[in-house]
Amino acid sequence: MMLALAWVIDYVCALAPYNAILFPAGGSITIGMLPIVYFAYRHGAVWGMGAGLVFSGLQIVMGWYPPPANTWWAFILCVLLDYIVAFTIIGAAPLFAKAFGQKNQAMRLTGYGVGAVIVCVLRYISSVLSGGILWGSYAPEGMNPWIYSLVYNAGYMLPNAVLTGIFAVLLCKALDPKTIRPMKGKK
Repeated sequence: MMLALAWVIDYVCALAPYNAILFPAGGSITIGMLPIVYFAYRHGAVWGMGAGLVFSGLQIVMGWYPPPANTWWAFILCVLLDYIVAFTIIGAAPLFAKAFGQKNQAMRLTGYGVGAVIVCVLRYISSVLSGGILWGSYAPEGMNPWIYSLVYNAGYMLPNAVLTGIFAVLLCKALDPKTIRPMKGKK
């Protein structure tokens, strides 16, 4: 159910007119990663990364962007960096959230927010690598492809990281991933 919710959110957000204008080569401002992050907080990193892997398959099937290079290596790198690594890593959020401990509500919520932001940053790194290696031909003439990839991908991944972090905290406070009840405990 969380996979379907993630895909629907991602798809609806991608339809927003500003996404097509700002990100013609792919990417969108969305909170579509939130259901995967929440699922991972509920069931753990292994199941979360499995859900992220399935989500990457959905992304490939529903919105494949083939790389401009026509080689097998470009195809394999595109599948790995733009999809499999980028979306599977979303399920690793609990690994980063645990560093904040579980003793009180404030630390748990902080961990949930930070974990969500870190996996978004890791997804950003995967997208930057793909952009620098594969999508450099989209850079404006005379611009370094790596700088273009850093800037282009930050345009949607920075807002995604902030939004996903904020909504992860709000959702986890409203429905504690461990109990599916409003979070209670020491503030």
